[in-house]
Amino acid sequence: MGLSETMKALGDPVRREILNLLKGGRMTAGDIASRFDMTAATVSYHLAQLKKAGLIFESRERNFIYYSLNASILEEVLLWLQDLKGEKEP
Repeated sequence: MGLSETMKALGDPVRREILNLLKGGRMTAGDIASRFDMTAATVSYHLAQLKKAGLIFESRERNFIYYSLNASILEEVLLWLQDLKGEKEP
């Protein structure tokens, strides 16, 4: 996972909305897909891109796959952006 993959993943509005949904807690792919007007395959593609970028985690429980936010990657991006702007850490 590199910064370019992370930025590419964050550049898509659907993926940003998925991250916003996961901010509230873990969800199954079906729960996520129910919030969008797109095919399950398209949602699965977006989840795969977020996972590839390290922005989400996947965990399996019985017959379900749950997705959750990986906040540490987002923190790294924020720190990089702050450094780029010349801001000091709080």
